[in-house]
Amino acid sequence: MKTMFNTPSPSPAPTEDGPPRVRFTGLSAGYPGRPVLHQLAAAIPAFAVTALVGPNGSGKSTLLGVLAGVIHPTAGELHHDGDRPPAFVPQRGAVGDTLPLTVRQTVEMGRWSDRGPWRRLTRRDHTLVDTAMERLGIAHLAARQLGELSGGQRQRTLIAQGLTQESDLLLLDEPTTGLDPEAREQIATLLTELVTDGVTVVHATHDLEAARSADACLLLRDGRLVEQGHPEQVINPSTLARIWQSA
Repeated sequence: MKTMFNTPSPSPAPTEDGPPRVRFTGLSAGYPGRPVLHQLAAAIPAFAVTALVGPNGSGKSTLLGVLAGVIHPTAGELHHDGDRPPAFVPQRGAVGDTLPLTVRQTVEMGRWSDRGPWRRLTRRDHTLVDTAMERLGIAHLAARQLGELSGGQRQRTLIAQGLTQESDLLLLDEPTTGLDPEAREQIATLLTELVTDGVTVVHATHDLEAARSADACLLLRDGRLVEQGHPEQVINPSTLARIWQSA
């Protein structure tokens, strides 16, 4: 799948060995009257975890939105080398606690991309939901209200919703923010397991430890790509000092 806009740009350097799942060049995007991303060029490797890192306001969430197709670029080229649309898991705060939804209902919403919100779920849909809940360890919470969950339980519920979409590209916005160390470790282990199963994972994070455990890293600053490559190359003291001290 290829989306083309104006403004050509040099080809991106690969972030990791192997074929890319997503490529973009000259990518710019933003909101009415407020440009955010400026001329980004990168390749996101398939079957790997890529971390988007940078200070608040650097454009991480906007880039995820562009990759997910919910924000339209204003310039550049975007290539998705896959047959299924991405599965996008927003920040936990983007899903209201006051919504009268159970855990199971929340996970079932992931099937709307194929089924639509008004059609009854098939037996296969229910099997996909059951499997995702079992994998995330939340099957016993099926009848609980979303607003009653802990931060870790809520995040696992949203990731389960993403898994039911059967995409080979999973996009997560700050999946470990506000979680305790045990919950963060559980999420990190899950992402590694998903890659083993053939899923490409891209997550925005300000958690440098989570970024260091990724396979590839894109470092953003003021909507521009500062560095890309293996976390050991990108997340080093000199680069971090330069980026965060000027933020």
